[in-house]
Amino acid sequence: MDYRKLYDSWCKNAKDDKDLVTELKDINGKDNEIYDRFYTALKFGTAGLRGVIGAGTNRMNIYVVRQATQGLANYVLNKYGKGAVAISHDSRIKADLFMVEAARVLAANGIKVYITKELEPTPVLSYLVRYFKCQAGIMVTASHNPAKYNGYKAYGEDGCQMTDAAATAVYDEIQKLDMFNDVKLADFDEAIASGMIEYIDDSVYDTYLEKVLEQQVNPGICKGAGLKVVYTPLNGCGNKLVRRVLKTIGVEDVEIVKEQELPDGNFTTCPYPNPEIKEALQKGLELCEKVQPDLLLATDPDADRVGIAVKDYDGSYRLITGNEDGVMLTNYILSCKKAAGKLPEQPVVVKTIVTTKLINKLCEKYGCELKNVLTGFKYIGEVILNLEQKGEENRYLFGFEESYGYLAGTYVRDKDAVVASMLVAEMAAYYKKEGKSLAQVIDGLYEEFGYYLNRTFAFEFEGAEGMQKMAAMMTKVRENIPAAVNGCKVVKVSDYQLKKETDLVTGSTVDLTLPTSNVIALHLENDNAVIIRPSGTEPKIKLYITAVGKDKDDALKICEGLVASSKEILGI
Repeated sequence: MDYRKLYDSWCKNAKDDKDLVTELKDINGKDNEIYDRFYTALKFGTAGLRGVIGAGTNRMNIYVVRQATQGLANYVLNKYGKGAVAISHDSRIKADLFMVEAARVLAANGIKVYITKELEPTPVLSYLVRYFKCQAGIMVTASHNPAKYNGYKAYGEDGCQMTDAAATAVYDEIQKLDMFNDVKLADFDEAIASGMIEYIDDSVYDTYLEKVLEQQVNPGICKGAGLKVVYTPLNGCGNKLVRRVLKTIGVEDVEIVKEQELPDGNFTTCPYPNPEIKEALQKGLELCEKVQPDLLLATDPDADRVGIAVKDYDGSYRLITGNEDGVMLTNYILSCKKAAGKLPEQPVVVKTIVTTKLINKLCEKYGCELKNVLTGFKYIGEVILNLEQKGEENRYLFGFEESYGYLAGTYVRDKDAVVASMLVAEMAAYYKKEGKSLAQVIDGLYEEFGYYLNRTFAFEFEGAEGMQKMAAMMTKVRENIPAAVNGCKVVKVSDYQLKKETDLVTGSTVDLTLPTSNVIALHLENDNAVIIRPSGTEPKIKLYITAVGKDKDDALKICEGLVASSKEILGI
């Protein structure tokens, strides 16, 4: 339908949210504003939906949420005949409203709904799907995006975010629907009274925490360690559970960043609430300077990722990258379990293709199988599911991605900042008792294995024009593979969309078995690498750089050159 006709339809039909009515009136006669909201519809993919909050098919609002949920309901009923769905939300603007609207649609379709009484972390939703034996789950969140965004993550019965086939099936159902005429909607209070919608009892979260606590590597290590922690939930939903688990394992000295303690979808003190970004941790770092803790923990708004900073040699605070934290945690888990004789036979660690190659060396040292998967924690969850189906889930030890997502244990199938915060604190206490800081630990690993510098760079391209630019960039690289990047010879190319890996030295080609994804990896000499991919959830194209140097300064120089050359290749 023409975008102007869509706009007219919305002006006529979108009456259930006063904010949308006001916005539609405000953009009357502003063709660019109307076009941007209606030129396309948010596409439902493996990451669900994500977009700017507002009116239109290209925005997050109750009508888009209702339509997506009707599509999900149709999918569940077609596949299972009946079903149950768990739903939760984080601190995002309108997140609680979107949860209620999704519940109303499901209940109207005869699907049992379990909803949380208040905001809960994303990993808790993954747990609830499995706990209640649901056929699907919904988490209303936009993770670490700026305040103007909200989103809708959909989960399968295994507690993983939906994989490609399931997401495509749901999207096909959504495409058949008129969002104003084809959506069933129950009265919320009546659905509560009839039991079709049920609030989850608090005791369920106790069972989740029991599973988290089972992942301790050295139970009791924090007691008496004198560990001091600064924690910020970045105005998200990690506050209660992270603090509770820290207290339970014996971390008594926890200072909270007060400005970021309570839920606030406006994120006024951290406009981009992403623990990967230093500015998001600024308030926490300022408190660190005052109270001098051993460790800063920062969980993102939906508490599935955690960033950390540690006290450096000179007393200042050093940000630890997601790769560094993942390497340290892997080393901590493997070394301690091996020393205690608790390493399972054929242990498995899982990482994404854009995560540091340093982990390969650790796995070689401990005789651990390393599995590489596409970007997205659902693929790590798939590995766990495959192990579970073979009765080998005890082989899984740890999975992580460079963007601060970690999971120990198989009780959930998504990254979990609650268990990660616990393990980071435990690890810090363990090494503190040995007289080491975490800064010394990571530097020791670099000395042992070599300095692998990993950096991620993101370039924004907003709107319809931006999407076209990113598509053109990927096509340009795919059709014109460079012979070198900053003078580093390209020795191998992995194209996950074409599902081909080509050795440029020998000319041989092998098929890639991972799912199709718009990712191009340029493997360079000396173990350097450049990986290019458009984000699945944001209007950005991302560069993942691996620079291997003699030391940090050398690696930084190599990295700078690789970035400059990559930007030139992309035309940025």
